[in-house]
Amino acid sequence: MKHEVKIMEKSNVYFTDFHTVAFGDGLPAKLKKLIKAAGIGNIDMDGKFVAIKMHFGELGNLSFLRPNYAKAVADVVSELGGQPFLTDCNTLYPGSRKNALEHLRCAWENGFTPLTVGCPILIGDGLKGTDDIEVPVNGGEYIKSAKIGHAIMDADVFISLTHFKGHEATGFGGTIKNIGMGCGSRAGKAAQHNSGIPHIDEELCRGCRRCFRECANDGLEFDAATKKMHVNQDNCMGCGRCLGACNFDAISFTDSSAVYQLNCKMAEYTKAVVDGRPNFHISLVMDVSPNCDCHGENDVPILPNIGMFASFDPLALDQACADACLAASPMPDSQLARNMEQPDFVDHHDHFRNSTPESEWQSCLSHAEKIGLGSRQYNLIRI
Repeated sequence: MKHEVKIMEKSNVYFTDFHTVAFGDGLPAKLKKLIKAAGIGNIDMDGKFVAIKMHFGELGNLSFLRPNYAKAVADVVSELGGQPFLTDCNTLYPGSRKNALEHLRCAWENGFTPLTVGCPILIGDGLKGTDDIEVPVNGGEYIKSAKIGHAIMDADVFISLTHFKGHEATGFGGTIKNIGMGCGSRAGKAAQHNSGIPHIDEELCRGCRRCFRECANDGLEFDAATKKMHVNQDNCMGCGRCLGACNFDAISFTDSSAVYQLNCKMAEYTKAVVDGRPNFHISLVMDVSPNCDCHGENDVPILPNIGMFASFDPLALDQACADACLAASPMPDSQLARNMEQPDFVDHHDHFRNSTPESEWQSCLSHAEKIGLGSRQYNLIRI
C-alpha cells in the first residue's frame, strides 16, 4: 500500500540587515518597513486588541531589545487601527519579574513605559501569575491543555517580538521560546519544565550557593556540614536555572530526555497561543548573548549582529534565524570562541551547542513541524 507523502509548502521569511546610511532612516524606521513588506498590513486590526509579546529583560541584563523596537511595532499596529499592548508573563525563578508589580517596575527601569513604547504594558498572567486560562493543544503529544496568560488569550491578534540569542538549555531562545515559554503562566512554565530533575556532583560543587539564589521553589538545600548543595527531589520543578548559574559544571540533568521534552512542550504551548487567530512574528538577531535575557547579567555576544527577520510562520522564522547564525563566524573572546580553543573541544558543527554543549534545539523545531505549527522550509526575501 502506497503512503502519500505530504510536501510542506515553503513559508516566506523577510530579512533586512542592520546597515543604515548617514542622515537616512534609523533602525526603528527600517523595522517598520520590514514588517510592512512582510505583510503585517494584511491583518485586520481595526478596533482589535493586539498583544505584542516580548521580553522586558531581567534587571542587570542589557542585551534585551531596546524599547525603540517595541515602539516601532506598536506604531505600525496603531496606524492599522489596532489597539496594541506589550505583554509578558511572570517567571518561576526569583529575579525581578515573578509578580506583576515587580515585573512592571523592572520593565520601567529597563526603559519600557507607555510613553517610550507608545502603548500600555500588561502582565499577561496577572498580579501573582495565577490569572491563566487553559487552552487545548491541537495535536499535542505532551500537553493536552496549555495554561496561558489570560490577557494574552483575550487579545484578538497576537504578535511576537523576539530577541534571538543563545540559551543554556534549549540552545537558542527564539520565537517559539518567546511564545511557548513566555506566554505560559507560572503554572504553565512549571508544566513545561517538570520533565527532568538536576543532579549535583558533590566533588565539583564549591558550595558557593550561587545556584541557590536562582531557585524559587525550595528545590535546593545547602548542607552546612559538608558545605555542598543538594537537590530536593520533592520540590524541584526542573526549570534548569541552577544549571545556568553554576560556573563549575557541578549541575547536570540526569534525565537525558529532559531538554527534548522541554523543547516539545514549548512547541505545543506555542501552537496553543497562535491557533485560531491572526498572528505575526518578528525576530532580531543582535547582541546574541550565550544565555537567556532572564539572567541578571549578559556575557559578550557569541555571534555578530545579523539582522531583522519577520514572518507569519514562527517555525520558519526560527529556522531562518538559526541558519543565519550557523553561517556566521564566532565573535573573538566570546564564550563560544573560548570553548572552541580548548584542547578537549568537541566540534558539534553547531554554534549553539559549541557554546553550551548541554543544550539542544533541533528537537523543538522538528516537533513543531510534526504538530503543524509551521514549516522548516522557507523562502528568504531580502528587503
